[in-house]
Amino acid sequence: MSGVARALATVGGLGDRLPAPGTTVGSIAGAVLFWACLHAVPGHPLAVALAGLAVLLPASIWACGAEAARRGEPDPHPVVADEVVGQWLALAPAPVALPAASEAATFAIAFVLFRALDVVKPWPIRALERLPGGWGIVADDLAAGAAAGVLTLLALRVL
Repeated sequence: MSGVARALATVGGLGDRLPAPGTTVGSIAGAVLFWACLHAVPGHPLAVALAGLAVLLPASIWACGAEAARRGEPDPHPVVADEVVGQWLALAPAPVALPAASEAATFAIAFVLFRALDVVKPWPIRALERLPGGWGIVADDLAAGAAAGVLTLLALRVL
């Protein structure tokens, strides 16, 4: 099972192989996956958002925790599935709440806000890293994603 956990946690090895920072790679992968799923199931953004979270969240918690334990590190750099689920959550509310909003603007704003919050980790986001195992790896990204999602909605209302 460690091979499955490694593949999921590193998003098929993207976290290991690409020259860009793993957190950026994971965020891009999350945005691309969200976009692809939205277009694969058009007209059902809420179903896409919820189904994606239902699959990504438990898989990420398990895989990130297992891969961190295998590597003997609390949050290894190649582990980027947490960024995928965080970026997904950042994008999830906009197409549901603001279906007429520009898709490009939504994705750009949500991406930038999630990356900024994930890097800066304002309180209480940083405190969530202290949770054990995969929960600690994923929880801060979920909080950053939730905050970025709310801020994206606010930004789109102003624009």
